Amino acid sequence: MNSKSSKSMGEVVVKQPGLFSTIQDFGRFGSRKYGVPESGIMDRYAFIICNLILGNSENDAVLEITFFGPVLEFNAATNICIGGANLSPKINDLEIDLNTAYQIKAGDILSFEKRKSGFRSYLAIKNGFQSPEFLGSRSWFEAVTGNHRLQKNQLLHYQASEAIKSFSHSAIQVDTDYLNSEIIETYEGPEFGKLPESLQKLIFQKKFKIHRDSNRMAVQFEEYIQNDLKGIHTSPVMPGSVQLTPSGKLIVLMRDCQTTGGYPRVLQLSEYGIQVISQKIPGEAVQFYRKR
Repeated sequence: MNSKSSKSMGEVVVKQPGLFSTIQDFGRFGSRKYGVPESGIMDRYAFIICNLILGNSENDAVLEITFFGPVLEFNAATNICIGGANLSPKINDLEIDLNTAYQIKAGDILSFEKRKSGFRSYLAIKNGFQSPEFLGSRSWFEAVTGNHRLQKNQLLHYQASEAIKSFSHSAIQVDTDYLNSEIIETYEGPEFGKLPESLQKLIFQKKFKIHRDSNRMAVQFEEYIQNDLKGIHTSPVMPGSVQLTPSGKLIVLMRDCQTTGGYPRVLQLSEYGIQVISQKIPGEAVQFYRKR
């Protein structure tokens, strides 16, 4: 019980942390002028859908789970929904469906097994995970919150709620086609016009494989593009900005990216483009598509 709250609090005990899992909401805004990244959820569509299904507020914090999921034990009743990547979630060893509300009882164990599609899965819980807020967000970012990723035996707090038998938001139509799409929507970036026409065409004709070093800060690719672009004065960047380095690397900045950079910004991903690329595993190929 949290003495500072009149509501009964439950705890999730992390039995196994999985590969890389973090608490995220929409992110922290208004602090970029101090050099603080926005952070926040990588796949906003999956995030919104899961919260809608549970009848949560739009920004209630969820657990973002990457590729290989954790093992979690709940010590109080609640309701959950899992969306995004299909990592074969199970409650007490019984496989459950995605984008569906489930009742949880004290002692229930949630686990994940074989990946079937996508890269990042989302665990939403009734009323959201109650991690501390920093600069207006619960999103984990080590330099701000001290948390970097889920750790074994860590406790995650939530508001306990009686399991309910019906969910008024559970009939939402969910489009999961993007999980299998290789098309990344983009707009021309501020320095796109500095590319010679041959490279402008090449960027949209060529397929790029996701590099294994990609993470929440940036997606990198295995292929290079030879260029003679000069650096720019340090300028603002944001999630979805695509930089081209002198060595020929394209770098897609993601939610935990820096706030300024000195490489030419040749493209800018749409929100849908960020959603699609966030669900790609290393080795998968993508192709940029220019929106008009």
